[in-house]
Amino acid sequence: MNVELIRASLADAKILHRMQKEAFHELLETYQDYETNPGNEPEEKIAARLKQDFTYYYFICADGQRCGAVRIVDKKTEGTKKRISPIFILPDFQGRGIAQKAIRLCEDLHGSTGWALDTIMQEQKNCWLYEKMGYKKTGKTRVINDKMTLIFYEK
Repeated sequence: MNVELIRASLADAKILHRMQKEAFHELLETYQDYETNPGNEPEEKIAARLKQDFTYYYFICADGQRCGAVRIVDKKTEGTKKRISPIFILPDFQGRGIAQKAIRLCEDLHGSTGWALDTIMQEQKNCWLYEKMGYKKTGKTRVINDKMTLIFYEK
């Protein structure tokens, strides 16, 4: 399967929003993290991020089909970590190694070191993916509610 990243623009805010809501819907239902879940964000928040000069949104495409997206925060300043926030794959495309390939492509574009991200500690598949990609737990966690804790990683 051929995976590629295609840079998104402000004109893509509506489709990014729709895809993000679909991808995060199940997690939102499970953890009820209405304040922090990307699936509950308004389209305007995505549009505002697309206007930031340090934000890079990419559609993740598998064999030419849009199947997810990733946002990279890269301020390009010494000592500042790049951040993946969020990355998602639509449900119909999950479990095929697409996220792993997409992360490698992000690292090819923005550098292979100096990264940070967080994920839901209770989602072991996500934790396993990031650890497999070389990310290490920082020891920092943040309790969101009685169902969910975020765990922080760096590479």
